[in-house]
Amino acid sequence: MDFSLTDLQRSLRTEVLALCNRFSLDWWLEHDGSGDYPWDFVRAFAERGWLGLIVPEQYGGAGLGIGEAAVMLHAVGESGAGLSGASAVHFYVFPLSPVIRHGSEAMKADVLPRAARGELLVAFGVTEPNSGSDTSRIETRADRREGGWVVNGQKVWTTNAQNAEKILLLARTSPRSEAAPLDGMTLFLADLDRRACEVRRIEKLGRAAVDSNEVFIRDLEVRDDQVVGEVGRGFRHLLDGLNAERVVIAMEAAGIGRAALRLASDYARERVVFGRAIGQNQAVAHPLARAWADLEAAELLALKAAWLYDTGQPCGLEANAAKVLAADAGFAACDAALQVHGGFGYAREYHVERLWREVRLCRIAPISQEMALNFLAQRALGLPRSY
Repeated sequence: MDFSLTDLQRSLRTEVLALCNRFSLDWWLEHDGSGDYPWDFVRAFAERGWLGLIVPEQYGGAGLGIGEAAVMLHAVGESGAGLSGASAVHFYVFPLSPVIRHGSEAMKADVLPRAARGELLVAFGVTEPNSGSDTSRIETRADRREGGWVVNGQKVWTTNAQNAEKILLLARTSPRSEAAPLDGMTLFLADLDRRACEVRRIEKLGRAAVDSNEVFIRDLEVRDDQVVGEVGRGFRHLLDGLNAERVVIAMEAAGIGRAALRLASDYARERVVFGRAIGQNQAVAHPLARAWADLEAAELLALKAAWLYDTGQPCGLEANAAKVLAADAGFAACDAALQVHGGFGYAREYHVERLWREVRLCRIAPISQEMALNFLAQRALGLPRSY
């Protein structure tokens, strides 16, 4: 059993950390305050070819696996960029996963090379205000027209909609059936036409540099060649990428926890109170040590899930469990780091409060801890479905 990273993964990690170190903690603090999108950071990743990490080589990408994507985004989080950095890269890499697996050749040839070069930003339009985690009850509809569709509805928590050219959009194309509630939804890679789409930014707790939005859709025209995969099977096509995203989210959360631990450990060694470094006190040291142990365990499970995914084996249990463990461990590490800093942890200039705010999202999105545990209870333990 070999738990080491491959030579390629080690090299990738080293290079990503080196690039991220060009963007200081103060740089991220400024973007958190201004809400400006981190375009310079994204362009730096595009220049290295990393935005196309999982795009097949024939479409201008590197053709690598989820393991490499997980290593890359863990390094982004570990650098101190937080979710503002990780999400900016994440949403170039992952929204197009269904296109890679299910898009037509013409669609892939059109959009994947542009995405790999960092020239195409795609918003992700699935969640709705009235359906929450029950995606089967989305209300956005696409009605048939000659040569295409007309979409009407509302999406919420749509990332990147302020700047995106396209939106990966899930809509109902036939009524919901109790017998097959997840059928009848279709996935579109639509133009985010501002004449038909009103985008309203959501002010939120953290990750201000990467926008979240409400999108109101009125008579958006979508062509037949913008359907991803089969009509009526859009949710099934989305599922193919969900396990991979859970793995990567887990590694992002763990990476952010690592950044917080580094800041806290440095502070605990240097801060002297009552004539001794506070890191000598077990009440300070033990929470940090426990956070380190929990992050180690979560990362190992996430890497196992990535290996299962990349080798074509079932990984749903491992991916969801890794997301649960890493989201909790990342937040606990940031919380412990903030506590170690005392009052200074509450001050923005020490940076841990930003990491604390940002990593908290990983316990909610892309799936809540409770829903992931529901899945594990049913699939791993054989317990009755609770929802």
